Formats: sequence, C-alpha cells, structure tokens
Amino acid sequence: MNRLLDDYMNHLATEKGVSMNTLEAYSRDLGRFIKFMEESGLKRIQDISSDHVISYLSKLRRGGLSSSSVNRGIAAVRGFYKYLIAEKKVVENPVASIEPSKAWMRLPGTLNREEMTRLLAAPAGDSPSSVRDAAMMELLYACGLRVSELISLTTNSINWQAGYLLVRGKGNKERVVPVGQTALAALDLYVGKIRPGFLKKRLSGTLFLNRFGSGLTRQGLWKIVKKYAALSGLGGKVHPHTFRHSFATHLLEGGADLRSVQAMLGHADISTTQIYTHVTRERLKEIHRRYHPRG
Repeated sequence: MNRLLDDYMNHLATEKGVSMNTLEAYSRDLGRFIKFMEESGLKRIQDISSDHVISYLSKLRRGGLSSSSVNRGIAAVRGFYKYLIAEKKVVENPVASIEPSKAWMRLPGTLNREEMTRLLAAPAGDSPSSVRDAAMMELLYACGLRVSELISLTTNSINWQAGYLLVRGKGNKERVVPVGQTALAALDLYVGKIRPGFLKKRLSGTLFLNRFGSGLTRQGLWKIVKKYAALSGLGGKVHPHTFRHSFATHLLEGGADLRSVQAMLGHADISTTQIYTHVTRERLKEIHRRYHPRG
C-alpha cells in the first residue's frame, strides 16, 4: 500500500503539478489512512471496504479532529482511489458513497452540573479503590484530560504548591492545566494514604495504579467509569471522554474565553474547541424552548 501511495504522490507532483503544501497534506492524510488499515490487519488495498473507511473516519472524529480536517481526509482518500481505479489497481471505490458531512463532528455528549456532581459522588466510602477512583474522576473533570493523558500521569506531573498538572498530550506536546482545590484534596488523599498500598514497596512513577501495582489501562478506566455511571443512574450517557466534554462546556457556560479553554484542552486548532460553543448554543435553545411562553 505504501508503494502505491508513493506512486500517487509522484503522479500528483509530476503530472498534476500539485503544490508542496498540498502534497504534504495529502501524504500525511493518506499515510494515516494506510497505517490505520495495516493496524486493522489489512495488507492489500483491494481488501479495504467502505466499512473500513467508515471505521477510519470515525476514529478521526473520536480523536478530536475538526469537521474540515475529517472532510479533507475524505477528499484525500477519494482522490487516491480515483487514481487507483484509473491505473486498474482496484475495481471498486469504497469511498464512492461517503459524502463530506458536518455529521462527522457530532456534538459531544455532556452532563449538566447536577449530573456531574452525582457522578463524582458515586465512589463512596474509604476503600482503596473508591479513594483512587474518586481522585481519578475528579481529575478528569477538573482538568479536561484525555484518557491517555490521565493514565500516563506520573507523581512528578503534579505541582502541589502551585496547583497545576503538567500534561503530556497528543504529539508529545506538554501543557500546564490548573487543578481545583476539590481535585487536589482527592488526589492528596489517594497519593498519601492509598497509592503506597497499591505499590507494595515496589518502585513506580505512574500516578494511578491498579491493585497489582501496575498502571491502569484504557480498558480498566472505562470499566471504572461505566461502574459509577450505573451507580449514579446515568448509565449509557457516560464514557471517559464525557468528563472532558463537560469540563469544556461548563467552562464556556461560566464565561471562560475560547482561547483559554483551547489551551487547557490542548487543541492545536481552535476550530476543534469551537464545537463546544455549539453545545452551549444548543443548550440555550433548549432552555428557551422549555421555558419561554411561546417557545
């Protein structure tokens, strides 16, 4: 597949006269496309179906790409297949029925403040797992962390005195995110009283550990969140990214400016952050419809 991509890039450069910037963008988008397919176990371009393409685009959407970036990816793949068909490398075009659409960037699911309070109160009691889980969930909401960012935190990520986290995000980029007093208190309890018991005298810099002293996995965190979502009566409304979405939405509802929220979320492009302004507008429309006498 990579050889076919090289042939296509040469075709664009020599026969189509495409600019260097466009070539770089297409190479990046199509390289990501091929990598996804190879990681999905596909070795031949002919084996890729429309379902595989939809799975790829869904991954882009879940990764926080803006609708314009996702649509650019669709255009790149469509152009690639047009070339492959002309060169008789493939017979069918799996992208033919997939249209660019704003639907690829649906509004993220969020909880209102009362629901979030209920969810954060779900890890009740003072058992080791409850204290750890409370600290994790408070931190997810307090800092708007991605799952990968939370599970990769170390004890050195916390600046206790200044009250912030040093977070390593996408592209290995670091950012500083403030931590509120509630989350810091939950974190202090976990680190001081619970984490040493999980370590069992072993050495590890990973902040959040399981009962065997190893770092939590994405799947492990998902199970924890799912458990407390059920306990709080919120069920299918909650997944780990719900904390991040709610963090951004509640900040904007409270009057935070978009650039500050962008910095805290670690978005490279502010258009990705702007999706949350749509969320707040939709909520305002719903309030108006519900309470206005002529709504």
